[in-house]
Amino acid sequence: MKKILHSENLSIGYSSPIASDIDISLCSGKLVSLIGANGIGKSTLLRTITGLQNPISGTILLDGEPLQKMSASEIAKKISVVLTEKLPPSNLTVYELVASGRHPYTNWIGSLAPQDKKCIDDAIQITGIESLVNKKSHQLSDGQLQTVMIARALAQDTPIIVLDEPSTHLDIVHKAKLFRLLKKLAHEQQKAILFSTHDIELALETSDEIIMMAGGKTIQENTVDFIRGNHIRNLFEDPDIQFDPEKVKFVFKNL
Repeated sequence: MKKILHSENLSIGYSSPIASDIDISLCSGKLVSLIGANGIGKSTLLRTITGLQNPISGTILLDGEPLQKMSASEIAKKISVVLTEKLPPSNLTVYELVASGRHPYTNWIGSLAPQDKKCIDDAIQITGIESLVNKKSHQLSDGQLQTVMIARALAQDTPIIVLDEPSTHLDIVHKAKLFRLLKKLAHEQQKAILFSTHDIELALETSDEIIMMAGGKTIQENTVDFIRGNHIRNLFEDPDIQFDPEKVKFVFKNL
């Protein structure tokens, strides 16, 4: 299993650190979920390891090279990012939106070579959105749009895909479809996929590894060991929220 990204003694934040001593790794073929309470720094961590924000201190290695020494174009060929922000209104078709994932590779006028078109077609086929290619992006449901954005990330053809809260605004059916798709992409396409989520029970059922930010610490373990270690008891400070490792679900008391 190839290690693609690794952080050492990473400290993240803005004027002051919000989390420190972060040592995490992303390997090909692994689906990794990032969990933690609101405001703990999950989005900041994702922005930092994808080069969208500078770390306060520490090292991030991408394919053995320091991330901060790489250009935005170089990073875009290694990491594709799916953020939670809504797309601005546009008349782009789904095909055009997926095709925009090829921007790191196309020439200055954005013309598509045969290899670009193959990557786009493969991404559309893998994510199963063939019936949507001629629709306008503003005509899509939240679930459809999220799948299209993942297709765009696939078309970008990077070894790493990072998603910030991809299940936000989705109902339970579309959440399950999304998690299944991410697991399929990690295992069948050998992508290293990291996503932050508040859908912790679904994440525990589908992810290969868990990264948890809590109590000033960040830990990473395979999901089985994470559950057995009962680390999740430190996730929330409310004593009425407890996790049942046998049922892999939260139990709420005194409601």
